[in-house]
Amino acid sequence: MKYQSLWALNPEEDIRKLEKDLDVDVLIIGGGITGLTTLYFLRNSNLKVALVEANTIGSGSSGYTTGKISYVQELVYQKLNKMYDFETAKKYLDSQLAARDMLLDIIKKENIACDLEKVDYYLGARNDKDILKVEKEGQLLKKMGIEVKDIQLGKHSVLVVKDIYVFHIMKYLRALKKIGNKNIYEKTKIIKLQKEDYGYLVESASNKIKAKKVIVTCHYPFFLKPYWMPFKVRCEKSYIAASKSKKQKWSMNTSDGMYSARYQQDYMINLLGSYYISNKLNERENYQVVTKFNKELGLRPDYLWQNDDMMSVDGMPYIGKMEKDNDKLLIATGYNTWGMTNGTLAGYVLSEMVMGRTTDYDRLFDPLRVSFYRHGKELLLNSFLNMQGFIISKIKGKHRCPHMGCSLIYNPVSNTWDCPCHASKFSREGKWVKGPSDKDMDV
Repeated sequence: MKYQSLWALNPEEDIRKLEKDLDVDVLIIGGGITGLTTLYFLRNSNLKVALVEANTIGSGSSGYTTGKISYVQELVYQKLNKMYDFETAKKYLDSQLAARDMLLDIIKKENIACDLEKVDYYLGARNDKDILKVEKEGQLLKKMGIEVKDIQLGKHSVLVVKDIYVFHIMKYLRALKKIGNKNIYEKTKIIKLQKEDYGYLVESASNKIKAKKVIVTCHYPFFLKPYWMPFKVRCEKSYIAASKSKKQKWSMNTSDGMYSARYQQDYMINLLGSYYISNKLNERENYQVVTKFNKELGLRPDYLWQNDDMMSVDGMPYIGKMEKDNDKLLIATGYNTWGMTNGTLAGYVLSEMVMGRTTDYDRLFDPLRVSFYRHGKELLLNSFLNMQGFIISKIKGKHRCPHMGCSLIYNPVSNTWDCPCHASKFSREGKWVKGPSDKDMDV
């Protein structure tokens, strides 16, 4: 058994670091699905574009996903219908269908071999109290024009929908990397972002980049008003196992997001648990729970890994401007565990924005849409959870995270120091591994 992502097998070796200063029209920070998709859509523009990635392509959240391309996302349409209205819920559905079609179009157009498969998708309740919620989600989907089949499994109602896809995310990302490779710089960590008259001066450890516009597609948008993000997002963690199994053509989720499953060639991939990042801090125990669960299913995990997701206040991502009158700095985050569709959609929306064009989704995903009047409960909850994480870290942790001062907790599974607030990770010796911190930890 290996404590690593299944998708990280056989990584490419053609890594090019930034070794000179640059002057570009657009700088993309982050080499996951969002950054690479943005670069892809800008490839034929007249703009000079560069992408920098602190580690390697797909090494962040994109490389730790379950790889599902789904427009059914737990109970998101109920949430949007209640928080906003039916039209908003329907528009979000349209955005996810559009993102799915964009992905399929890119795969077909570029002839990308990424194990793409169409599967039946099941949404079920994990407990009795969610049965009615699942049924209501099905009614909303039907009202929005989606063909939904209801089946009964014991006492639980399960929704079945078509036109859901699964794929090998790293094969897809590596193909996008080959397309835009001349503009990609890996192992290039950005440590400073400074606003100038022309745009932004961006600095790595050894070079400077002048950029008229900057797009931050990192998992957690650091550099940017550090005390803004904790109100609008919270970080959750989940645990994923890949076990050898006879292949089947279906995928599923429970309505509360605590369990999901799919197949990848001769592996079954299942996700167990979705917890706020400062909860359940005993990582060895967390992995033991996953292993035990799989053994009860008759499976023996070959790969085990953890993923972190940024959760927004309303179930929709933040894509666009950080400041109302500043179109030179754009972000994308808060995908609520559905990064394959939302990351693709963000790449499209961001590329259109930098080219001065509008899309049908600009207002829907505007990062400035959040207000205390409409989202007060969620904002207060995020504030409480982030403060809780900070306090817990100070009680149980050691050393200080350079990002926002939380204390780090040692993870004996990965041999890393982990931040229980914003998911930064550092090696045993204190070197930065991943996450929003822009420095090594102090030892």
